[in-house]
Amino acid sequence: MSQSSLHIRTVREEDHNQWLPLWEGYQSFYQANIPPETTTLTWQRFLDPQEPMFAALAFEGEQAIGMVHFIYHRSCWTSGDYCYLQDLFVSQDKRGDGVGRKLIEFVYQRAQQAGCSRVHWLTHETNQDAMKLYDRIASRSGFVQYRKLL
Repeated sequence: MSQSSLHIRTVREEDHNQWLPLWEGYQSFYQANIPPETTTLTWQRFLDPQEPMFAALAFEGEQAIGMVHFIYHRSCWTSGDYCYLQDLFVSQDKRGDGVGRKLIEFVYQRAQQAGCSRVHWLTHETNQDAMKLYDRIASRSGFVQYRKLL
């Protein structure tokens, strides 16, 4: 794929049918089963200018081949928000073409424009292919995530 044929932009209402298969592919990759009503609510939040949640799609021509979701949130450590890159997914046949990197760089740019002081994300320890990219474009924090589902 030529990098010149790749373009990334935030989602629009008419993008739902291209975003949904990517979102479902992401869930399948992580063996997650998010209820349809949560997916509907999430999509509505992306389109609501009052929400701090955003989504962008990477297009090759008119076809969406990757997606990223990111959320701005407050921090007790800085005056500016942090940006949490929550979900990143690239179509299987487009992995290794630089699409994931371009999506992350898109988030970096948007977060900087919004005055965020940090972009951070998590990945599963078994996601070795993605971690090769992440190790080149970000620093590992050294922190271990703990969580309790409520």
